[in-house]
Amino acid sequence: MASRASFAEAISVALRSLRASKLRSFLTLLGIILATATLISVMAVIQGMDLYIAERVSDMGVDGFRIRRLAMIGQFDPKKYLEMRRRNPELKVEEYEFLKSRARLIREIGMEISRSGSVRYGNEYADGISLRGATANMAVISNIQPAVGRFLTEVEERKGVNVAFIGHDVRDRFFAGQDPVGKEILLDGRPFKVVGAAKAFGTVFGQSRDNFVIIPIQTYFQMYGSRSGLGFNALAIDQAHFHQAQEEVRMLLRAYRRLGPKQEDNFSMFGSDALVEAWNQLTGVIAATAVAVVSVFMVVGGVVIMNIMLAVVTERTHEIGIRKSVGATRRDILNQFLVESSTLAAAGGLIGVLAAWIIAIVVRNYTPVPMALPPTAVLLGTGLSAAVGLFFGIYPAQRAARLDPIEALRFEQ
Repeated sequence: MASRASFAEAISVALRSLRASKLRSFLTLLGIILATATLISVMAVIQGMDLYIAERVSDMGVDGFRIRRLAMIGQFDPKKYLEMRRRNPELKVEEYEFLKSRARLIREIGMEISRSGSVRYGNEYADGISLRGATANMAVISNIQPAVGRFLTEVEERKGVNVAFIGHDVRDRFFAGQDPVGKEILLDGRPFKVVGAAKAFGTVFGQSRDNFVIIPIQTYFQMYGSRSGLGFNALAIDQAHFHQAQEEVRMLLRAYRRLGPKQEDNFSMFGSDALVEAWNQLTGVIAATAVAVVSVFMVVGGVVIMNIMLAVVTERTHEIGIRKSVGATRRDILNQFLVESSTLAAAGGLIGVLAAWIIAIVVRNYTPVPMALPPTAVLLGTGLSAAVGLFFGIYPAQRAARLDPIEALRFEQ
């Protein structure tokens, strides 16, 4: 009971000290506040980006992968990119048919291609719309869900019918408050019948993912002729065969292009695991940088707390002498000052968490950077700062505990 009372008293003394000298307390804890706010802000960015990556990966699914002429996941290498542009030919429809007829470990494979186009409905006109040509199974492969109507059919794809599936932004712009299904729009001057509209995907770094129109890929070829930028999307038969499916497609495409055993792939392939791995590498660098910055702030904050606690020991030397003369042990004095320094530092940690929370809200609401404050941030921030206060409070506490009670009673400031 006595130890609990001593602990509560030490916390009470620490809080009174904070209230008595607000400016001094703030300057004392500034390093801890900056360190904690920096650490929690970085955690919020990483957590927000983790959620973003999860959403992006969900478009592909855990069993989905893509084949492209060019793709660089992770660190960008200009030299390698230029070499790939020189070496890698465009993907062809014939290669798609070859893979579709021979691959046994994929349940779906589709084609897509895109360009910027214009949309007109009545007197309304919009340019810069993402106009995509796609196979009918792209809704399943890319997790595109209709909000109204339906997606494209295989018959429409095969016959090259002029039908369109529009994104949420296009629907809001041209058909706000009405059903777009059955309406006729002009895509680059050609009439198309709207058969459905997609559920909203949302934005990424401030850029909308809903500003698109999808038409049958054969219709796209008829309109534009060029097949530059054609890509394949595929789904493995299940997650367990994900890597085997990728390897099967790789071997088939290499065989079609007659690549020798020592020749590199002249195409790019990536799945959700590649995006996650690239992101983990990036967050590792961010976290390492954050740890270095936080460590500097924490050491500075800890040294300041130690200096302040040494001054407190000097100010309260007479009080320590009185406590020892009435029976307080060295351990009691030691615990009192350790608890006080830890409480001071933990208070700085809480202020830092609050500052990081405010920063996260402002950044999330007024910038395209996604931020999500993890629940463990409060515990981590206060716990780490309290540990710093405990560590740097050891020397002042030991100095107070070793004071001779007679000399302490004689001490005058």
